[in-house]
Amino acid sequence: MEAKTVHFIGIGGISMSGIAEMLLSFGYQVTGTDIKETNLTQKLTGKGAHILYGHHPEMIKDADMVVYTAAVKEDDPERIMTQKLNKPTLERAEFLGQISQNYENCLCISGTHGKSTTTGMVSSIFLEANLNPTIQIGATMNKIKGNSYIGSTKYLIMEACEYVDSFLHFHPTSEIILNIDDDHLDYFKNIANVKNSFTKYINLLPDDGLAVLNVDDANINDIIPNITKPYLTYGIKNEAAYTAQNISQDKHGFYQFDIYHQGNLLTHIELKINGYHNIYNALAAFVLAQHYIKDMAIIKKGLETYTGVDRRFQFLGEYNGAAIYDDYAHHPTEIASTLASAKTIFHHQTWAVFQSHTFSRTQAHMQEFADILAQFDNIVIAPIYPAREINTFGVSAEQLVDKIKQQNPHVVYKADFAQIVDYLKNNVQPDDLVITIGAGPINEVAYQLVTK
Repeated sequence: MEAKTVHFIGIGGISMSGIAEMLLSFGYQVTGTDIKETNLTQKLTGKGAHILYGHHPEMIKDADMVVYTAAVKEDDPERIMTQKLNKPTLERAEFLGQISQNYENCLCISGTHGKSTTTGMVSSIFLEANLNPTIQIGATMNKIKGNSYIGSTKYLIMEACEYVDSFLHFHPTSEIILNIDDDHLDYFKNIANVKNSFTKYINLLPDDGLAVLNVDDANINDIIPNITKPYLTYGIKNEAAYTAQNISQDKHGFYQFDIYHQGNLLTHIELKINGYHNIYNALAAFVLAQHYIKDMAIIKKGLETYTGVDRRFQFLGEYNGAAIYDDYAHHPTEIASTLASAKTIFHHQTWAVFQSHTFSRTQAHMQEFADILAQFDNIVIAPIYPAREINTFGVSAEQLVDKIKQQNPHVVYKADFAQIVDYLKNNVQPDDLVITIGAGPINEVAYQLVTK
């Protein structure tokens, strides 16, 4: 890349900020804009980035390259100025794809659900092995105290998201495919297109690459006949090369299990995070790590010392004797995993505080959201978080409340976070378990509870 100064529109995003940090480590000048100051933008400023808040099209004139996210529309003032000045410009995924070519090994973690957690697990193993990987993760990871870690150019460990076919811009040397589900239907339209995109992505691998596939996932099984690159399989229920067996839980709800390869016991794993789905995530991380690291004890320790990433069934504290958790789940399948995790913890009643993410997803999965949310004892619904969308779908949070009410009468709609906090303070009892759920800023409710 020949650019010396790179400007980021939306530099505070979880992925954009990580990319910007990579460029700073390479010696580039980095500028950027975003809506508001955050811990991520403060970190970048401390490393030398020049960041302003709001729209600042005047910053474009000094840029050699402009990078934007899919959420930044063509009518954004800075994108308009970019076109006016004829500046080279790339969408985030395209730009990250170019950067990934600088790394000898590019380990991409993909799937509709579980990418951040599994990226964290793989990263934890490689850090334990002192391999000094560069890490790009879509959440804040406890072990690196951030969403990125700048290491050597031998290993790049990164999330690879399927939205708008972003991962087709990358250059993976190995991949994990955790699952394939009917998400991002505003772009893909149907599950057949989602599966087709994942097939193309897997076949991007070099002939000596490796795909690690979850064969307990029906949609992954559907595309296996179309895969032309080397792969290994893992699972719990179906026949696979690597399996988790003898599964049990300790008093904290953490899972323990044995890993077998072709019927031979390899090791015993004791996780330090909740959730049955994390057995799958850990198994995938183990299989991929074995491709690079031969010391089983290191892989085991990397998994067993992993304590999670922010917003993944994260315990934040207590209010009035009730436990307050936060979870990034924004698809019905993910919420089902959140509920399963909650059931492993001692509690009186559960409270789901849900903010749906995007109008299109709400419309596409309205009934599925209602079905799973109704299984909590109490449900509080917040206004839909629009993200990149305008509500042209005629959908509302009140419609979701009406559907939930058909199965569970203990559901309310509150028009803003302040009302939600007041309602919870007046109704939550000791030993209850409260979980804020969603990919938007609904976690602000949880933080307001634990800080008051």
